[in-house]
Amino acid sequence: MGKILAVVNQKGGVGKTTSTVNLASALGLSNKRVLLVDLDPQGNATSGLGQKKRDQGISVYDLLIGGASAEQALIHTPFTNLDLLPSAIQLAGAEVELIELSRRENRLKAALATLRPQYDYILIDCPPSLGLLTLNALCAADGLVVPIQCEYYALEGLAQLMDTVRRVRRLYNPSLDIEGVLLTMYDGRLNLTQQVIAEVKRYFPKKVYTTPIPRSVRLAEAPSFGQPIHYYDRGNRGAAAYLDVAAELIAKSR
Repeated sequence: MGKILAVVNQKGGVGKTTSTVNLASALGLSNKRVLLVDLDPQGNATSGLGQKKRDQGISVYDLLIGGASAEQALIHTPFTNLDLLPSAIQLAGAEVELIELSRRENRLKAALATLRPQYDYILIDCPPSLGLLTLNALCAADGLVVPIQCEYYALEGLAQLMDTVRRVRRLYNPSLDIEGVLLTMYDGRLNLTQQVIAEVKRYFPKKVYTTPIPRSVRLAEAPSFGQPIHYYDRGNRGAAAYLDVAAELIAKSR
């Protein structure tokens, strides 16, 4: 039975989608069967895996709103052990449409139920908000991966995220917990970086992954070529870092 992890932070610009795509790639290269669910209406994870957002027929939107099956939306990517449930532009209106539906918070969980036994890990790329789409991810997930940038406003808004997690745990998903906190945009030359890391570790004791993700131009370039960093530039420091985080995640899962 696959482990479902929601990659979530309502603050934008923290490397959330980059981390979802490259962690999924790293897990696939670690001989794990991986499904990436692009729940963000921007669809950047979809294009980051080489899929054109406007070309998608059946997407996550149709799973949530139209009653399509996950098998109908599934895309087998050219990357090792990595499949995709794509986003589409219609997902931007799903928040409003979900309000009218029964069991609106559990529709993603129900849609993933048939696919879950086929994968070791299912990673959900969440939108940068705490609306109904993210609520669906939190209700479906076994744990959360929280990317946090090594910058001044690192912990901004995380109190709100943790309040939401506690509420979801109480009302819908009692087993939901923080799987790990991923430090992104790391630059070890800066004193501020070390201060932020110390603060994050104090806020999330024993939850921070040992390996931070370094700042890298190549990491930023890879999505425009529709490839994870391991295929765009496998010798890059960021590629090695995501493989190390994947190894930590796997070890913890055991």
